[in-house]
Amino acid sequence: MAATKPNVIFVLGGPGAGKGTQCTRIAEAYDYVHLSAGDLLREEAAKPDSTLGKEINEHLKNGSIVPVAITCKLLENAMKNSGKENFLIDGFPRNKDNIDGWQKAMDGKVNIQCVLFFDCDEKTCVARCLERGKASGRTDDNEESLKKRIITYNESTRPVIQMYEKDNLVKRIDASNDVDKVFQDVQNVLNNIKSTN
Repeated sequence: MAATKPNVIFVLGGPGAGKGTQCTRIAEAYDYVHLSAGDLLREEAAKPDSTLGKEINEHLKNGSIVPVAITCKLLENAMKNSGKENFLIDGFPRNKDNIDGWQKAMDGKVNIQCVLFFDCDEKTCVARCLERGKASGRTDDNEESLKKRIITYNESTRPVIQMYEKDNLVKRIDASNDVDKVFQDVQNVLNNIKSTN
């Protein structure tokens, strides 16, 4: 295997903006490995013998952000163990601390291609999450957790997006459209990335 740096696309957007749905489609169509920071944390949290898991559970319950070192370690391990070179990192970095921690842990180890930003209004996001919560069994898809998650997103993640906009890395996608229209917009972005690489 070539010792090339893995390509990374950060995927950001509010809770319920459709990040997971679109990442699944991208992974199928473009040979990217979908790494959801949240899923990796939830998997770790579900391991009964994991010390990290206990710490993660506390944060998930409180709607607070898990320490970045934990998230970076889980992401780095997942990339190393996959044997692939293209990754979608879904739901990360969520705040300035995440960016600093990522740069400390991963600087020079990856090539950031862009930030896919799924922009969606709050009302649509909340409705989608409550709908998803009926089937998903996710403990954080309820109205109380959602309110906290949206506040956290607005206060912490929006500035991250603005920061990456300064570096011309953000590709903004209107995520309030239906799934197929959103994916068409995603394909336009990815086809451009492929043609410039």
